[in-house]
Amino acid sequence: MKEIKKLYDDLYSIYGDVGKWWPGTPEEIFVSAVLTQNTNWKNVEKALENIYKYTNQKDILKDLHNFSIQKIAELIKPAGFYNLKAERLKNLLSFLSIFDFDIEKMKKMDENLFRKKLLEIKGIGKETADSILLYALNKPFFVVDAYTKRLIDRIYKIKEKDYDKVQKIFYEAYPKNTELYQKLHGLIVEHAKLICRKKPLCNLCKLSSKCSFKNST
Repeated sequence: MKEIKKLYDDLYSIYGDVGKWWPGTPEEIFVSAVLTQNTNWKNVEKALENIYKYTNQKDILKDLHNFSIQKIAELIKPAGFYNLKAERLKNLLSFLSIFDFDIEKMKKMDENLFRKKLLEIKGIGKETADSILLYALNKPFFVVDAYTKRLIDRIYKIKEKDYDKVQKIFYEAYPKNTELYQKLHGLIVEHAKLICRKKPLCNLCKLSSKCSFKNST
């Protein structure tokens, strides 16, 4: 869809350069990508604070891998669904142990194969896998989340919910570029959190003149 090619420029004109957006070191992003499932970032930060009390920040992955699932669950309790997330995190860490938790070794693996291996891990879905690839390993995979689907539905009347099909829309609209995908995803999240909420603040939205949702109400 041609109009979606303007989304980056439209959002950039409002919020400017949001940079990489997802905070933390690559090691931290591996962990927070799991913790952020079905919760808000403040809860993730509380869980990370607990983890830091018992781990070396530079060796967070290796240290967590040595913990029991029960210990991890105790530490990440603020993030919610802690027993389930502890299992998922432990599964992910077991995979990362193959690389000795070395980020540079992970980056050398074929990116599509790495994604395939991530998706084979129980509890790691496409959004989590692509978040890891894009933000922890700096690989060009566009992240599709609920905010993305909400914006393209409201602004462009694209009601597609399938992850791969939405991702394909962005791949066809934008060049394959890690920095661009990081910034675009960050801008989408920024706008969805501040303005295009579940109950949108259309009167404050600078995109309202272009928005199908605003113009249909």
